[in-house]
Amino acid sequence: MTGMYRRSVFLFGLVAIALGIALLAETAAAGGGTTGYLLGVLFVALGVGRLYLLRRR
Repeated sequence: MTGMYRRSVFLFGLVAIALGIALLAETAAAGGGTTGYLLGVLFVALGVGRLYLLRRR
C-alpha cells in the first residue's frame, strides 16, 4: 500500500470516530433519541473498523 493511501484511510477512520462521538454527545445533550445513539455508535464502529483493517495489513 502506498503511504498516501494509508494516511488517508487513517485520517478517515479518525474523522469517523470523531463524528460518532460528536453525534453521541449531541444526542445526549438534546435529551436522547434512538436514531442519534444508533448513528453515533455506527460511526464509531466504522472508524474503529477502518483502523483495525489498516493495522491488520
